[in-house]
Amino acid sequence: MARVRAELAEVGCSVLSGFLRPEAVAELAREGEALAPHAHHRTIHTNPYSSPDDERLPPEHPVRIFMERNNAFVAADRIPTDSHLMRLYQADAFRRFVADCLGEGEIYEYADPLAKLVLNVLRPGAQHPWHYDTNEFIVSTLLQPAEAGGAFQYCPGIRSPESENDDQVSAVLRGLDEEPIRRLDLKSGDLQLFYGRYSLHRVTRVEGERHRITGIFAYAKRPGAIGRVERTQRLFGRVTEAHREAEASRVRADQLRD
Repeated sequence: MARVRAELAEVGCSVLSGFLRPEAVAELAREGEALAPHAHHRTIHTNPYSSPDDERLPPEHPVRIFMERNNAFVAADRIPTDSHLMRLYQADAFRRFVADCLGEGEIYEYADPLAKLVLNVLRPGAQHPWHYDTNEFIVSTLLQPAEAGGAFQYCPGIRSPESENDDQVSAVLRGLDEEPIRRLDLKSGDLQLFYGRYSLHRVTRVEGERHRITGIFAYAKRPGAIGRVERTQRLFGRVTEAHREAEASRVRADQLRD
């Protein structure tokens, strides 16, 4: 536990190798493959903030750098409540373990009916380009790796609540600065804890014939957290009444672009 907390404090990421037993990984991978056809696929070009272009800014500004995104998500309401994946997400022991890793007294299930538990599916040729997460931390496990490619890369703490650090972010996006980039060689069954709000990250293009499938468990430090309408629409192709109601009373935790 001390190692995990130390790594999170230093680089915003920690991996517990082989966290899931091989037989559990095999079962979860079977579930993932069965659910993959329910993923919402859409190819778009997006900047790291999922925001519109702003022609008032210079062309090298991060807001103006757009990349192809063609990964897909299986939403939580497509994952059966009796599946092993959902049971793991909702297990009190697992949630308490994650909270201990984070040094938190309590964390809560994400109240978002679509994003609380998702499968990130990358078909051959797909990629998830440089981006940030809207929630402060994410817990994930790789269920099925790609045959080749599909590497997780991140830039620890490249921005902060006080600064977007546009110059360095721009250099990374344009391939001019590789110094901040770290690469993780994740294996099936590894558990990853990651502060993706402040660390730019991506999954490189998948090669070969096999899908890359990751289970993403979303928790929050406060109860009632729900994703933004615009971003939810982009990721899942739809929103729910819960998203519309939350948008009307939303209070931002920071002033980052997203």
